[in-house]
Amino acid sequence: MTTPVPGPVRPPATVRPDDARRALVAGSVGNFIEWYEFGIYGYFATVIAAQFFTPEGGSEVEGLVKAYASFALAFFFRPVGAAVFGRFGDRVGRRPALVVVVCLMTGATATIGLLPTYASIGAAAPWLLTLLRILQGLSAGGEFGGAVSVMTECAPPGRRGRYGAWQSFTVALGLLAGAAVAVVLASVLTASQLHGWGWRVPFLLTLPLGLVALRLRLRLPPDEPPARGLGGCAPGGRVPGGRAEGGAGPGGGPRPRPGETARAVVLGIGRMMGWSAAGYTFLVVMPSYLQSTLGTTFQQALLGTVLANLGFAASILPAGGLSDRIGRRTVMVAGALLVAVLALPLLHLVQDPGAPGYAKGAALFAAGAGVGLMAGPGPAMLAEMFPARVRCTGLGLAYALSNAVFSGCAGLIITEVVARTGNVDVPGYYAAATCAVSVAALVTLRGDDHDRALR
Repeated sequence: MTTPVPGPVRPPATVRPDDARRALVAGSVGNFIEWYEFGIYGYFATVIAAQFFTPEGGSEVEGLVKAYASFALAFFFRPVGAAVFGRFGDRVGRRPALVVVVCLMTGATATIGLLPTYASIGAAAPWLLTLLRILQGLSAGGEFGGAVSVMTECAPPGRRGRYGAWQSFTVALGLLAGAAVAVVLASVLTASQLHGWGWRVPFLLTLPLGLVALRLRLRLPPDEPPARGLGGCAPGGRVPGGRAEGGAGPGGGPRPRPGETARAVVLGIGRMMGWSAAGYTFLVVMPSYLQSTLGTTFQQALLGTVLANLGFAASILPAGGLSDRIGRRTVMVAGALLVAVLALPLLHLVQDPGAPGYAKGAALFAAGAGVGLMAGPGPAMLAEMFPARVRCTGLGLAYALSNAVFSGCAGLIITEVVARTGNVDVPGYYAAATCAVSVAALVTLRGDDHDRALR
């Protein structure tokens, strides 16, 4: 990315501790709901396929592929949401954008829990489900840019990595919460009850969660739009021990050239590619892969996914904090290399019927931890790539496009390729290849980005 033109130096940011904490919680809670929902859709993919995509006589694999196609379609509407709500957040303010997206996400998710199935209304059922998935994709696209902008702009000096890491940490919490709900339901309900009505419960639970998130976001302090001023919590203060960088200045400074922003978005996609692909492979798609390919039970598959998500959660906040001290590049390259090298050996261990259960659990935990090393510093890394006036839009688009291609399609690609080729190593190849590309993009990061002020 080109070096920004120096501008007026702003004084150190003076963010009140209460405002910083409020921004952290309000930014995190919406993200928790988003990933809880995407998690339960992935965990219940086989059930949803049977209810919405498999008419009488249809094959199980065909229904699963269609369910993942609907899953992927929602991801391709994320960039649209990132552009629309990101622009809204950059022009009108962070708080209004975050309020709108959490209402849209909560309403669409809760409505899925009320949908009639294929058996009730025929072919209209999958179309209605897909429409709601599109609305979720739009809201999720706007969620990341606004939440990460608020969390990093309001972070105390020298703690952007840790504050941004909470965005990724709530990804882990959301996925773990979804897995926990799925495990409980699978344990207390019979298979017929789970397929009949039990699958609706996790989606309906988002309604009270969304009301809590809405209240928290309405309590955020009003922010000045970056198009007219500094926005958020007045980003760009001097980091202790670092050097202040040219910032927005009065009126938000000159708007970056579209070509500069576009190049940053493309580079951001490359830096995120491994995080997106490996994260969905090991944290969301794994239950269906273990059931359909290795023949494990629903409960065993969910347990394995919980272990992977625990590894993911355990490494995120330490990785974000470490990146504040030694830099984003070092930590994220280490995570991408770890996954690229170990993805296939770890998958082979999971596939080995003679391997002890604790070894398989450790392998899944390690895979999740490797993804966490990329996900911890990732939000701050993206925020540091864009100036305030286009931050919501720029980082939201980079995140949404990367997830649309490499996360949203993960289940579809893996399921379809395994079905066509019979090669059960496809998830490992997919995670390793994308992480290898990310390493090449991540090494272009400046080693002192964590010491520079937000622009």
